[in-house]
This record gives sequence, structure tokens and C-alpha cells, in this order.
Amino acid sequence: QVQLVESGGGLVQAGGSLRLSCAASGSIFRFNAMGWYRQAPGKERELVAAISRGGSTTYADSVKGRFTISRDNTKNTLYLQMNSLKPEDTAIYYCATWRGSYWSGSPQSWGQGTQVTVSS
Repeated sequence: QVQLVESGGGLVQAGGSLRLSCAASGSIFRFNAMGWYRQAPGKERELVAAISRGGSTTYADSVKGRFTISRDNTKNTLYLQMNSLKPEDTAIYYCATWRGSYWSGSPQSWGQGTQVTVSS
């Protein structure tokens, strides 16, 4: 039911910036928590950042101070602004939604993923 389409990935040099976008179909975006996961080569998928219906956020320790998650409910779009990128940020980034207003348990829906590659 929920469709998530990601964009904005690409190749950047260390220290650069990227903004990921996730376009969500349906008004469910206005009510549900949303977030970003990533999966690096040879590693398990991990939560990068999440934002609740009310705007509360959480970040992985590795990205605090560098990444900012936000949402535009009028456009049904989720964003991840990534600054001061490091090679260790290289991964496939996935948009995700939860059923409720707060991130809890496993997400209900996933995007297709977008590749972020940070070169040194």
C-alpha cells in the first residue's frame, strides 16, 4: 500500500555532501514515523536516523552532528541531509516507514535503496 521511491544517491569525495529524498505515496506519510537505514558492503543493515510523527529524531552515533533527517508533510517527502561525508558512510541507503507515530520494532515498508559512495 505504501510506496517509497528514493533518490539523491551518488558518488562524492570525502567531506562532501548529499541530500537523499524519499517520496512516499499516500497520506500515511503525514502520520507515520519514517527513517533511513543503510547497509554497507559485508555488514548488516542499521538504522541511521528516524523521525516521529511529532518531529522527534534519533541518529546513529556515527552520524550525529553530520546528518539531519527531516520531512515535508505537504510534499509527502522524507529527506536525509548528509554533510562531512566519510568513506565509512558508503552504503545502500533505504527509506523506511513504521505503522505508528514513533519508530518501534521493524519498519512496515521499505524503499528500493539508493547507493551512496564516498571516495577518499
